[in-house]
Amino acid sequence: MIGAPESAPMRLLRRFGRDRLAWSLRRLHCPVPRDALVLEVGSGGNPYARANVLLDAYEATRERHWVPLVADRPTVLGFVENLPFRDQAFDFVIASHVLEHSTEPARFLGELQRVARAGYIEVPDAFMERVNPYRDHRLEITVRDGRLLIRRKPGWRTDPTLVELYEPRAKRWIAGETIPNHPFDFHVRHYWRGRIDYEVLDDDVQFDPDESAGIAGGGTAPHEAGATGLRQHVLAGLRRLLSQGARNRALDLLPLLRCPACHHPDLQGCGPEILQCAGCGARYAVRDGMMLMHPMSPEGTPPTP
Repeated sequence: MIGAPESAPMRLLRRFGRDRLAWSLRRLHCPVPRDALVLEVGSGGNPYARANVLLDAYEATRERHWVPLVADRPTVLGFVENLPFRDQAFDFVIASHVLEHSTEPARFLGELQRVARAGYIEVPDAFMERVNPYRDHRLEITVRDGRLLIRRKPGWRTDPTLVELYEPRAKRWIAGETIPNHPFDFHVRHYWRGRIDYEVLDDDVQFDPDESAGIAGGGTAPHEAGATGLRQHVLAGLRRLLSQGARNRALDLLPLLRCPACHHPDLQGCGPEILQCAGCGARYAVRDGMMLMHPMSPEGTPPTP
């Protein structure tokens, strides 16, 4: 079911040493048949065009520097560690630059395998994360012999001494030239089918949010910076051109959903703005067609980040 990991234009550009251009095309490539149903988790402000359904944790969050959530197709708010979808609801799931934010990587990866038959994971490689740490990232991830190796970070900087030695001189060359010109060597691009081969190392390490001021306040911008102005319009135009617009508009999400509170598969509409679980009675808001799959408070409002 999964095709080539790189499109023909990507392979051609890489053959001629144009890795930077090839990298820019990767978000236009999803190696699945046209009839495959594709979910993207952590879709943020620049989702893959091929995704049919989008999921993110919040409409607005500091972790993506308040970049507005794009909801130009069926969109659900929920957590990857407890996805509000039925078993094997999707043929393919995309998780691009989101796993490294998780505090529960085993649950995160288990949920991807539960809801989809295959998928794609993209993260910064552990070496890049070690020397260029992001305040919002809780994990360092690399791949060895096809297996994801995941290390928990005790704080946003795993090795403060290394970072202090690196930043004054080497950072401008490594982060400014080497990584942008050789992005495939500094990121993990992992396709999987059936199961994800992974190991969580140092599983007893706990991330200290107090040590990481960026979790609650400011911080270094993560990978997907917000597009503004002309670039924003160009990206939106490409998404419209390359997405399955007619299919997405006709897609009914209800048969794909399950209650994240009790996992019951029957959610029923109670008017245009409320879903209710037939199992436990939990209620979920629907706003402008977006399904907010965080249980509503007794006052009738969903949680905020």
